[in-house]
Amino acid sequence: MSIPTAAELWRMSATQLAEAIRSRQVSSQEVIEAHLQRIEAVNGSINAVVIVMAEEALKAANTADRAVADGADLGPFHGVPFTVKENIDVAGTPTTQGFKALANAYPSRDAPVVERMKAAGAIPIGRTNLPSGAIRWHCESELWGATVNPWNRSRTPGASSAGEAAAIATGMSPLGLGNDGLGSLRHPAQCCGVSALKPTLGRIPHASTVEATEIATIGMQLTQVNGPLARRVADLRGAFDVLVGPTWRDPWTVPAALRGPEPAKPVGVAVVLDPAGQGTAEQVQDGVRRAAHALEQAGYAVEELEPPGIDAAAKGLADHVCHSGHPCGVAASDAAINACRDPTIHVGVLRGGRLS
Repeated sequence: MSIPTAAELWRMSATQLAEAIRSRQVSSQEVIEAHLQRIEAVNGSINAVVIVMAEEALKAANTADRAVADGADLGPFHGVPFTVKENIDVAGTPTTQGFKALANAYPSRDAPVVERMKAAGAIPIGRTNLPSGAIRWHCESELWGATVNPWNRSRTPGASSAGEAAAIATGMSPLGLGNDGLGSLRHPAQCCGVSALKPTLGRIPHASTVEATEIATIGMQLTQVNGPLARRVADLRGAFDVLVGPTWRDPWTVPAALRGPEPAKPVGVAVVLDPAGQGTAEQVQDGVRRAAHALEQAGYAVEELEPPGIDAAAKGLADHVCHSGHPCGVAASDAAINACRDPTIHVGVLRGGRLS
């Protein structure tokens, strides 16, 4: 295999980069520099990365390269850069939540997910944008401004992990950390054309030294989880392996097995084209049909179904979340609560959008 050039490095997946560093085809320093150059080249027009950790990342890359030279045991993402949404703690940078009032909210330690990525050898390279308080359907913060969809400036990049999704889509980062309550990983991944994983509650921990956790109500605690974003599904699997597991810092986490028993074949897949007949766009339905056909061709048992009780479930979820406030320490406003009662918002919840 030929040695990748700087222009090729930012196009590679996190798994590919880790293998190239491990096999000494390329140094971590070169990988970090390539991504810093990419941020400098495109971030001005996208506004996805709001804090660039260049000095810290280059120092960590130097340490990573010494470990390779010394023949040390290397983690699965050794020397690989990653980015972190601005409501997840990274020591040395503020956890602003997109608010001007929190511009100096510096955590005393990394969040558990950041600690685990670092333990796997990965290097944080930047913090990414989110709507203020992680509330809204579009990514615009009072502190950093709006993030632009990298494919079409007239379209939203999604919310609220859109800074991550846009950074990954444009090669500024191969792997990122975000979170999702009602779609904040899945919605921007869809809008920006990348992959994301919302894990089950209790799989991947969350903890903060600056967040007002005592007013994170049960409704938000039950829906909000951290998870990875990447351009390749294989990177999501690798990141999931690194991130899962219990910690004393998050009482919701459980020691669940990483892999379960193999399901009986063929695996059944339910296809929902237009939930509750709310009028899903035809092009979206066509995309779902194509995905269903691909799964059928791969040997899955595909069946089109209509889940029961969608309207009642959507209303119950919206009421549960909106009447209880917001996990970032910002109480839900009357306008936000009224928005939750709006039936059009309920449809958004059903389609994988994010209210918070």
